[in-house]
Amino acid sequence: MSRKLRRRNPRVVIDTSVLVAGISGFRDQYLPAKNPSADILRSWAQQQTFLWLITEDILDEYKEILQRLRVRPHVIGRVVNLTRERSEVLELRSAAEISPDPKDDAFCLCANEGKAEFLVTLNLKDFPQARLKATVVSPGGFLALC
Repeated sequence: MSRKLRRRNPRVVIDTSVLVAGISGFRDQYLPAKNPSADILRSWAQQQTFLWLITEDILDEYKEILQRLRVRPHVIGRVVNLTRERSEVLELRSAAEISPDPKDDAFCLCANEGKAEFLVTLNLKDFPQARLKATVVSPGGFLALC
């Protein structure tokens, strides 16, 4: 890892797949190193180990997917409110088709415009590395780098 990343917390975009997997890691008793997505969320919530970049569209997707998965409304509210309070909320200035999945374009644009170092996802194929400035990485890969 570069010296620049060690001096400050990296700028990171978290895909919905990681958020959902992370939340599921807290259903039962949390066990470190069992669920990399949960480890990422826990380290961010407790120590703010990275700067989470979001947009209102990303927050809307988080809410929509969590509702579809029947996560309790009070849990969704806490997750969304905490994320909004502790993250950098960006207003995107452009629109582009980057991902093979159009719903993932908001994450790609957030990463590019927010100068993210990492985009963390469980769906690597939906985020074409060649079209992104951020390094596309799995939760386990992110933990290994940071």
